[in-house]
Amino acid sequence: AVVSSQSREAVVSTQSTGDSQKSSGKIFRLEEVKEHSSPDDMWMAIHNKVYDITKFLNEHPGGEEVLLEHAGTEATYAFEDVGHSLDARDLLSQYYIGDLHEDDCTQKAAKMAESGEAGAPTGVIAGVVVAVIAGLGFFLLNKQW
Repeated sequence: AVVSSQSREAVVSTQSTGDSQKSSGKIFRLEEVKEHSSPDDMWMAIHNKVYDITKFLNEHPGGEEVLLEHAGTEATYAFEDVGHSLDARDLLSQYYIGDLHEDDCTQKAAKMAESGEAGAPTGVIAGVVVAVIAGLGFFLLNKQW
């Protein structure tokens, strides 16, 4: 079925992102996002939204390497795995340029955006599990029978 760009923009403009951002109406294919993967021109998709993060590269608290690693990709999983703060999520709005084409959207990213689910960072969960086990071990070893 042929869908005009006007009707596609109307559908997209009614959606909001997981980061409380309204659609700009601009639609990008993932292939186009992939073309912007250099330090001088860097885009990535997060929660099916497209961001031009070129100007943020040198400011990223986690270093530019991680951004370079995911440049030009759908980076929702990497973004969520780190467990970004609300401030970091709000900062995304400065770099928002449009939406990922519906054929390139990932279901997990869309589901997370709709539900507001941020996904628990794997590293934090592992750290808590290790701390609990270490605490139990210490308690049991030092318990006087």
